[in-house]
Amino acid sequence: MTDHYIHTLPNGIRILLKPYASPITHCCFIYNAGSRDEQPAKEGIAHFIEHMLFKETTKRSTVQILNHLELVGADLNAYTTKEYTCIHASLLKQHLERAVDLFQDIVFNSTFPQDELEKERGVVQDEIASYLDQPEEAIQDDFEGYLFPKHPLGNNILGTVESVDAFTRYDIDTFIKANYNTHQMIFAVYGDYEMKKLIKLCERYFGDIPENNSSKNRIAPHAIGRGDYRVQKTISQTHCVLGTRAYPSSHKDKYGLLLLNNVLGGMGMSNRLNMEIREKHGIAYTIESNYTALTDTGLFSIYFGTDAEKADKALKLVHKELKKLRDTKLGTLQLKQAKEKFIGQIALAEENRMSLIISVAKSLLDFNRIDSLEEIFAKINAVSADNVLEISNEIFDNDGMITLLFEPER
Repeated sequence: MTDHYIHTLPNGIRILLKPYASPITHCCFIYNAGSRDEQPAKEGIAHFIEHMLFKETTKRSTVQILNHLELVGADLNAYTTKEYTCIHASLLKQHLERAVDLFQDIVFNSTFPQDELEKERGVVQDEIASYLDQPEEAIQDDFEGYLFPKHPLGNNILGTVESVDAFTRYDIDTFIKANYNTHQMIFAVYGDYEMKKLIKLCERYFGDIPENNSSKNRIAPHAIGRGDYRVQKTISQTHCVLGTRAYPSSHKDKYGLLLLNNVLGGMGMSNRLNMEIREKHGIAYTIESNYTALTDTGLFSIYFGTDAEKADKALKLVHKELKKLRDTKLGTLQLKQAKEKFIGQIALAEENRMSLIISVAKSLLDFNRIDSLEEIFAKINAVSADNVLEISNEIFDNDGMITLLFEPER
């Protein structure tokens, strides 16, 4: 028995339902348009459009848009990534039609008035300034700039003050026409509904949307070499990111690297980096590793912040842990415990219903399929100690690493 249902409208928009008996519904509208689809000098326009969707439509003012769901106690939000845009809402079951109506209106009927466009420039430019004031955030973007040089994946999703200042209505219309492909749009619902009724509801609101089957040519990033970079800033601590390119989302070793990342510096306090650098040596409050898989590439990184005089020692300890994983195969018990920990964390994450429905919709968008929890667990359990060792030597190769440090000015 399936735990989800999928229906495709004639214009290509897909409807996804994961039935769940609850008075609360979580839904999202996700589409394949992100910052990597931007043209040169138009950095940040995908995110800017996401902001502008909440400003005015052919039938609603900004106030009416913001009130439409909030007046019934719903939570409405949106975000943009390198590869997609997502609008999402959590609300009582009986108000789902309000969400469908609003999503359709803001995505397809926004008018992007000039006065709102001018106001939103300032809002986004303030967001950029706020972001740059947080070195633990800004360093990740700068790191990705070194990892993907002269490629859209290396650009800040927010854009720059200069690029945002130059956006025109023509730029917005051009980006939407080129990237809002109805065949790469999904409306997903996690809640207590019958699929037949949901289809009828979505046909009423999405059925008359004109088909857009525009094709895009996402350029794969070229190869890079090793590099060490130190940047002085007016900060009190040293912040460090080191990492490299990693596997794309369709790679056979993706789950092996996800497992390995969790062992090294993933969720929880018992990962290797936290135990060695924070608990044993007490030289970093925050240390973590992350693996992000994109459609045609990926990135692995380790981040820590510490006092300037402790930074070099912390970096040496990080490389010591990476070397252990390159040189020594995980024992049978270690591997078993790592799998049980990771599977348990994934199972608990299912309790975040909004994250779950977005993740499921993203899987359908990227792979045209949805793996069950059992299938995901089977892929994790299939990872061997030999796999982990091979992945460690491929991904944690010092010759392929980039290191970036933000250091206090001297």
